[in-house]
Amino acid sequence: MSDTRRHAKTFVVLMGIVALFGDMTYEGARGLVGPYLALLGASATAVGFAAGFGEFLGYGLRLVTGWVGDKTRAYWPLVIFGYALNFIAVPGLALVGSWQAAVALLLLERIGKAIRSPARSTLVSFAASEAGAGKSFGIDEALDQIGAVSGPLLTALVIWVVRDEPLTDRYRAAFLVLMLPVFLNLAFLLTARRRFPRPEAFEQGERPAHPELGKLFRWYVAAVMLIGLGFADWALIAFHATRAQLMTAAVLPLLYAGAMAADAIAALLFGSWFDRRGISVLAFSTAVSALFAPLVFLVSSGWLLALGGLLWAIGMGAHDSVFKAAVARMVPKAERGRAYGIFFAFFGGAWWVGSSVMGYLYDRSLSALVVFSVVTQLAAVPLLLFVGRRLAQPTAGA
Repeated sequence: MSDTRRHAKTFVVLMGIVALFGDMTYEGARGLVGPYLALLGASATAVGFAAGFGEFLGYGLRLVTGWVGDKTRAYWPLVIFGYALNFIAVPGLALVGSWQAAVALLLLERIGKAIRSPARSTLVSFAASEAGAGKSFGIDEALDQIGAVSGPLLTALVIWVVRDEPLTDRYRAAFLVLMLPVFLNLAFLLTARRRFPRPEAFEQGERPAHPELGKLFRWYVAAVMLIGLGFADWALIAFHATRAQLMTAAVLPLLYAGAMAADAIAALLFGSWFDRRGISVLAFSTAVSALFAPLVFLVSSGWLLALGGLLWAIGMGAHDSVFKAAVARMVPKAERGRAYGIFFAFFGGAWWVGSSVMGYLYDRSLSALVVFSVVTQLAAVPLLLFVGRRLAQPTAGA
């Protein structure tokens, strides 16, 4: 293995550890904010609006921050500033006295995500060009999911340790403890910045652009929007599991932890497969994961719901590794930050709309919900195969 490839892999792992502690912070807080806001006096309407608007900001602002990253090439400052906001946003939840102030901090955390995400993906893409795009983003997602599992476990442990304190104080203790992963997140980030100040050097030169790149990228974004429309949020799956009495509240966190573990494994497998077969692997994963909806919502069995949760997690793992890897392979490095911003803004918007539609359908017809979910996801498969075939054609001058 060449020194360049070894250094590229080291950078990918370092940035994966950064993501681990970042997700540990976010997911550790995410599981508590709903009941915490309620304790502070927020209504269900306020909680739902805050959560939805936060996700809108987290995805929508990437259109701007991705463009800024490409224009200024200030990828490192954007990533560092975006993560640094967590020092205020997450531990600060322990210090607020009103639900309005808590919502403001939650929105600040999502803004930080929007600031850092396109720049961070772009930095990783530079090293991924040397170490393998699919494998690199697969490693990144796997480490990210370790954080997604360990964060809620950490806060649950803290709440158990101080179980004799008033409930509000227990939540506040959990938020304060999350300062530890925030500190580790920034420590590893600054280490990566010091060791690899110019990750763009990993990607030497520029591959010839496909003559139809603009059109193919638009078709790719359209396909991914269809996937987002039909891909239910975990909150709806958990809601159905308890409402239909398929699982108890005590078992659901274990099911979610298992889904996150499956997500990590799927990210590694599909990421490596992407390096060999291209975007067609996303068509396969989409066809498989689309089956989660009938298993979750139409069958009155806890075991089959768990199987549906596994298929859902496989889809998540494939999405989170292949989505980013495909953009890295398709788009020239000078335009990649903007491409990531556009890509995830449209995907996030589609997921928000789809989740709203499926929530509406849930109260009226589970069969209609399942049809909507399966049909929209499967509609993406021919588009992905089309894009994959066209990209596989040799480019002029290559």
